[in-house]
Amino acid sequence: MSGVPGKKKDLLDVAEVAAYLGVGSVTVYRWCREGRLPCLKIGKSWRIRREALEGFLSRGERSMTLVGQLRAYLRVPDSVIAIAQTPELLHELDAAFLRVGEARGGLLVKFHGGEPTSTGDELREELGRAGLAVNRLERQGRLIFIDEKDPALPRAGALRRLIEEEAESGHTIWATFDWTQKVDLEQAMAQQEVLTELANANQLVIKTALLERVADGWPAEEQRRAQKAHAGLIWLSEAGLSLSRVTPLSPG
Repeated sequence: MSGVPGKKKDLLDVAEVAAYLGVGSVTVYRWCREGRLPCLKIGKSWRIRREALEGFLSRGERSMTLVGQLRAYLRVPDSVIAIAQTPELLHELDAAFLRVGEARGGLLVKFHGGEPTSTGDELREELGRAGLAVNRLERQGRLIFIDEKDPALPRAGALRRLIEEEAESGHTIWATFDWTQKVDLEQAMAQQEVLTELANANQLVIKTALLERVADGWPAEEQRRAQKAHAGLIWLSEAGLSLSRVTPLSPG
């Protein structure tokens, strides 16, 4: 592909976008309806801004790279902490994590509360734009949204109840939590340590993500404690992706 079609045109029609991407017009209409590709309706016709198409392609490329990297990185059981530069990147990270869990046959659980996206429906749209097949997975019973109401309350209780409910299904649970606001550090760390113990004891995969601005407010010693409470660290920014693991040293 040599570049976005109609380089001097600000608005592209569906046929131009479909031809450029090598897909059918029906697919482009579906992306528009799902909100994955921002579109304008002018009269009876759909139009796509060139900047919106460029953003769509950029997100798609980054999403595929992110899913591939996480696929090689995540294991079962696992408990990782992730730091995202922006709310948009945090949602991309959530979607990529859940897509890896989907590919491995897991039960996907998105705990949400105090999100930058205020409602469950808006959060579904954000994850859909990031490439997660939200509607299909919910219809299949593979994806569950749990409203935490208050993320400051203990998180392990809700997860334990879910483990009991799914005990006979044989599915590995892939659960994602987020810290998007400032929290009491001692309380947050105590919760994360319990979640890590729960993951190791029950073959779970747990990701807790927080915004960079929240992490920046933590003292250096608490940041080190947070890393030690998890098996790995993910850092996602506009500049790129960093993945690391905590490697315990044998005594002596």
